[in-house]
Amino acid sequence: MSYADNFSKMQKGFDMGQAIAEADRCLLCHDAPCSKGCPADTDPASFIKKLRFRNVTGAIRTIKTNNILGGACGVLCPTAELCEKECSATGIGQPIAIGKIQRFLVEHAHETGFEVVEKKNQRSEKVAIVGSGPAGLSCAAELAREGFPVTVFEARGEPGGVLRYGVVSYRFDMDFLAAEMADIKKLGVEFKCGSSIDSQNKAEDLLKNSYQAVFLAPGLWDAVRLQEKKDIKGLYGSVAYLEALRDGQLDAFAGKIENKTVAVIGGGSVAMDCIGAAIRLGAKDVYLVYRRSYTQMPAEEDEKIEALNEGIHFLLLNQPIDYVLGDDGGLKGLKLVRTALGDVDASGRRSPVNIEGSEWVLPADLVIEAIGNKADDQSPAWYPQVKLNEKKLIQVDPDTGKTSMDGIFAGGDIVRGPALVVNAVQDGKVAALAIKAYLSQKSEE
Repeated sequence: MSYADNFSKMQKGFDMGQAIAEADRCLLCHDAPCSKGCPADTDPASFIKKLRFRNVTGAIRTIKTNNILGGACGVLCPTAELCEKECSATGIGQPIAIGKIQRFLVEHAHETGFEVVEKKNQRSEKVAIVGSGPAGLSCAAELAREGFPVTVFEARGEPGGVLRYGVVSYRFDMDFLAAEMADIKKLGVEFKCGSSIDSQNKAEDLLKNSYQAVFLAPGLWDAVRLQEKKDIKGLYGSVAYLEALRDGQLDAFAGKIENKTVAVIGGGSVAMDCIGAAIRLGAKDVYLVYRRSYTQMPAEEDEKIEALNEGIHFLLLNQPIDYVLGDDGGLKGLKLVRTALGDVDASGRRSPVNIEGSEWVLPADLVIEAIGNKADDQSPAWYPQVKLNEKKLIQVDPDTGKTSMDGIFAGGDIVRGPALVVNAVQDGKVAALAIKAYLSQKSEE
């Protein structure tokens, strides 16, 4: 049996009538709070107002001018915690469905062939972008629009970063990504895939090889593990698991998961993708194991409700501490200890405290660790002149994205740690503006 149909397409978004009807509910606020709630300055107040007055092309132009990945953000952003949370209509009813309107407008542009990207006169200064995730794509588009020749170096076989390899296809499919990528390629951005920077001094070498500035946005592709990495049959990190599902290995994974018991460790959106994929691959039982309570989970509310409706077993207030192996060395279970909530910690949530003597074992055939991502242990060697913090994340000036080395800028998860797509987009925009100023100043010297 093939499970590909379970992963084929995203749910259909708004049509024109639904989008206009939703825009008609807008209160047309002065100094609209929804626009202040968008980390990427996409300006929802402006595009919703334009749609309400039937200026569809103007609404599309607002989105794509402010955010080249406006479609992806419309699909993937936790809008309920950002722009929609700030919506004035919340006080009298439901907030405007900003994300769905944004997605519709971008899809409408793609379907009708409406092109909004424009390019200024060509400049001579070349810029290298390392990484083709949201930060890299955003920076590349902004610079290309200003006329700079931009080359994006991507280690993997296809561009898109986390949008391609880190999100399940039923939430964000390849056709949608291809349309977003086409807008960037039309600006003349060159992509060199299969070009990794994982060698000594590679980032600095780009500055010596005809590039006048470099933007580092390689993302975080090394998974945080429960323990030191173990080669255990049936144990996977979320990065490898989700990438495999995007890389044509659905049926191969289904053979490992079908009619089996799967446990996913974590409580964020990545964990939700992992459990949803396991259900779609025919797992008998799927447990979400999380050390805090339901309300402390960072995943969005609609993601949690959807998981419960799909039959996921939420195993809360349980801390994984070890794995139980069979005689063949393969996974047999997950050793847990029950927890209680203590004081608020640095995350702003109540910290889990292990309950002495409460250890127990959850039988499991397969475990996926969705605990988080971190920088590769070897990454400091790739850009040794750039200052890092204790987590091997790059230190930058938050107002410019400038690193400690002249000519090198950085943004996205390699600076922030795991964050939202919309945050990475803004990092790319901020750095592009600073790179333009830097190169303009250099040309005048």
